[in-house]
Amino acid sequence: MSQASTARRARKSPAERREEIALAAREIALADGLDAVTLRAVAARVGVAPGLVAHHADGMDALVAEAFGAVVAEELAAVVAAMRVTDAATTRLGILLDTVFGDEPNDVTLVWVQGWALGTRNEELAVRVRAEMDAWQRALAAEIDRGRERGEFGEIDADAIAWHLLAIIDGLGAQGLVRWRADPARTDLTRRALAALLGVAPDALRG
Repeated sequence: MSQASTARRARKSPAERREEIALAAREIALADGLDAVTLRAVAARVGVAPGLVAHHADGMDALVAEAFGAVVAEELAAVVAAMRVTDAATTRLGILLDTVFGDEPNDVTLVWVQGWALGTRNEELAVRVRAEMDAWQRALAAEIDRGRERGEFGEIDADAIAWHLLAIIDGLGAQGLVRWRADPARTDLTRRALAALLGVAPDALRG
């Protein structure tokens, strides 16, 4: 069998090629930042000509938006899974704080920051950024409301506190990218602020 015949038989379907391109864009975004997701970079990672990427992608704006969504949705799923190891809402929120901040700046934080910035010029990305922010807010509000229903918190506005908490996480996370004010720890700062909003002792919010 000739090499040409083998190559034709091994040719990937359009769906497989699109999936391969999307995965490459996600990997580049996570490793090097969202602004590194370019036509040439994706083509090089897949090992094809840039024209093939352009043929299968629905434009670079859409590909960047898809890469952003894949990265941050995966982070949210991981955080939610980590919290579910216990029933106590206060402990679950403590696990959330430990997970999103960790010991080092999160690679996903850079993707978020660049998503906000690049979204000012890429409407498809802006739409996806807003959708993922809403998803995070709903997840946080659900956890806070769950704690209220369990009697761990008093009568509180879960939606408002979730937006407040998200703003704190985003702001301190962005500052952590340049390692600004490492002491006191970002986790402790957020724990104290969230405890005040929930009306509990800061030590209750420990994973």
